[in-house]
Amino acid sequence: MKALVLFANGFEEVEAITQVDFLRRGGINVTAASIHNDKRVVGAHNIPVEADALLSDVNADEYSIVVLPGGMNGMLNLGGSKEVVAILKRFNEAGKWVAAICASPSILGDNGLVEGKRCTCYPGFEDHMKGGKTCTNEVVVDGNIITSRGPGTSIAFALKMIELLKDKETAIEVGKDCLYLD
Repeated sequence: MKALVLFANGFEEVEAITQVDFLRRGGINVTAASIHNDKRVVGAHNIPVEADALLSDVNADEYSIVVLPGGMNGMLNLGGSKEVVAILKRFNEAGKWVAAICASPSILGDNGLVEGKRCTCYPGFEDHMKGGKTCTNEVVVDGNIITSRGPGTSIAFALKMIELLKDKETAIEVGKDCLYLD
């Protein structure tokens, strides 16, 4: 299993780094890819991060899951990228995993990917979840779509992805090793 975590300027640091960290702890091959022309990406709280690669240099179709961290400006940059939207649509059509947290599920909603599905998002973004059935669960999985609410749900989001990509035992082990689970 290979995970593609997309980084855009303005990303929510907790949401992005937690996904890369926990997925790697779970033994999943992760590529943190900048959607910009520079591997250096700056988060919402001015924390610079160097991505593993540029999205333009990655063959997204080789991955099992694409992950969208939130952050208002990060979400706007991700949603404004034709390349990102094309990847999301290809993954969805192929039944591959599409995961988004915080404000970024709105990208899925605005592009018709949550139609008829249960989903969640950061409070206030429900109107963007066109055709979706929003709820306030920390993490929601419906079909191939995984959504989560925000920074405080980042670990639960990561563990759910580990469970789906590998198995529940690995997710529990990672959760226990990090003292998130007893």
